[in-house]
Amino acid sequence: MNFSPSLADVLQSAERLIVSAIAEDIGSGDATSLAVIPSGMKLKAVIVAKAEGVMAGLPVVKAVYSKGDSRVKVAPVINDGTRVKPADVLVNLEGPGISILSFERIALNFLQRLSGIASFTAAFVAAVQGTGTVILDTRKTTPGYRVLEKYAVRIGGAQNHRQGLYDMLLVKDNHIHAAGSITLAVRRARECYPALSLELEVKSLDQLKEALSLPVDIIQLDNMDLTAIRQSVALVNKRVPLEVSGGVKLDTVREIAATGVNYISIGALTHSAPALDISLELVG
Repeated sequence: MNFSPSLADVLQSAERLIVSAIAEDIGSGDATSLAVIPSGMKLKAVIVAKAEGVMAGLPVVKAVYSKGDSRVKVAPVINDGTRVKPADVLVNLEGPGISILSFERIALNFLQRLSGIASFTAAFVAAVQGTGTVILDTRKTTPGYRVLEKYAVRIGGAQNHRQGLYDMLLVKDNHIHAAGSITLAVRRARECYPALSLELEVKSLDQLKEALSLPVDIIQLDNMDLTAIRQSVALVNKRVPLEVSGGVKLDTVREIAATGVNYISIGALTHSAPALDISLELVG
């Protein structure tokens, strides 16, 4: 909705994470590879899928090896967004054997994590296909990885919600509690940041009725059951876009979408996506 990281954003964010990962994993050197592999040996390898899914993060693999040892040639066979199946070759690598193996786990960690998010997201997007409802992510991301994880969500076919606390107003229950009322919380937010989009979280039909009299851009129906969601859609009657959030699962998302809401935001896209099984294998 508000933020869509470009590939340049992703690579810029990935660079500092790669530096940190190299320090964390390799430290003074890959002792095993240094001991076992002759110094000048060249090797060839492939990165292959071990499960079906949607790929995301291939440019980050190139960035890992570029930062670790630019002599390693990294040639992706497919692009991000491609659906793969087990045994599909994703990347060809060639170069110093020690470096190929030393940076293997770092490259795979990024690729497995981002591809897992893209694959999980794609499943939700497929589940609501034809309803007109848009799947959104949330701020429930791994600290430091937000740009990368939101990129993976977009590769999976969903859209991004706000990037952080600074680029959109989202008045939630704790803000309302602190302000004393929905009306006062919204009024203060609008007065302080008139240029930002304002979303308001409501938890009941009574709160929704109050919200409809306020200058809000989106209303979020938080943790409402299906009956309440349907009643909310009828009450709003398309005057304001509606977003559902809270406890949405793959087996319930289509029924929620069928109520006619505009958006469904799902924290699980980033906080609970299983990593996609991917491996690196030497060849030749």
